[in-house]
Amino acid sequence: MDSFKAVLFFILVFVASTVYSQSPKDTTVVTINSKSSGMLTGKIVSENSDTIKIATEHFGIVSIAKSEIIYDNLVSIETEDGNEFLGQIVKEDALSITLKTEKLGEIQIYRKDIKSKKEVDIQQMKDGKFWFPNPQSTRYLWSPNGYGLNKGEGYYQNIWVLWNQVAYGITDNISIGAGLIPAFLFGGPTPVFGTAKFSIPITENKFNVGGGVIFGTVIGEEDAGLGIFYGITTFGSRDNNVTLGMGYGYADGNWANAPMITLSGMFRISKRGYIITENYLINGEGESGLIISVGGRSIIKRAALDYGLVIPAGVDAGFVIPWLGFTVPFGKR
Repeated sequence: MDSFKAVLFFILVFVASTVYSQSPKDTTVVTINSKSSGMLTGKIVSENSDTIKIATEHFGIVSIAKSEIIYDNLVSIETEDGNEFLGQIVKEDALSITLKTEKLGEIQIYRKDIKSKKEVDIQQMKDGKFWFPNPQSTRYLWSPNGYGLNKGEGYYQNIWVLWNQVAYGITDNISIGAGLIPAFLFGGPTPVFGTAKFSIPITENKFNVGGGVIFGTVIGEEDAGLGIFYGITTFGSRDNNVTLGMGYGYADGNWANAPMITLSGMFRISKRGYIITENYLINGEGESGLIISVGGRSIIKRAALDYGLVIPAGVDAGFVIPWLGFTVPFGKR
């Protein structure tokens, strides 16, 4: 058991240090057009609902009122032919939108050709370039974090073809989901499950708490009810965070004697790439086991491709499990 605690402690130190080193205050570089100060470029030092502070090269730390920022008309437009344009709206009417872009100058896009139009958050601009939002910011490889889906948002997740899950935000704080493993295609019993989750932002984009339940059964089997109730705490933004969680499982009406502990982290390293780690300390029947995973996430268009290795440790497993999954968001984004 001491070896398990040592490994878990090592992971905690590694994850926490990575989050600190990659937190927005150290890595987020933005260019802000202020009504009173003009164009300023620097690293974000702090931010609240009224102001944002950036460390500039020539003027030191500058505090800018958000009411002064000329950034509201910066949008990302995707056209029906798959092209995407980033720029400021110069003019728009019932037929078209005129964008001022960095490389193409002013371009006119007809509304009939627009697939989607989204306002760009200032934190999506890194070194003057647009970084796509995280397509799966509410989960790691599989386990959830303290962030939730907004009302009207949803996603479909597939893992190794067989695992199929859909989730949808019914409010900004509550989401529900369902899924199945279609073993009936091979003549076997079929696992089905449902999910419910709540999330509460304590400090916006920095500290979230949440909890939920995963419950299911196996169609074709008797007394096959199972599930887990869990609580989670997430530190960091949707792009760079660490989550500590605890859950109690049950099966056939019997509860586990001890909780399962989870420690996971997600760290953005590029415009389209993340490093992800997801780890479990499982206690039961007088024995403990540690499951470690390390992997990555790549953004392909607006979908997420997850991959990695799952390593059972401290038990007589002697094998490594490859991980492959993808997530496709849908609904209001």
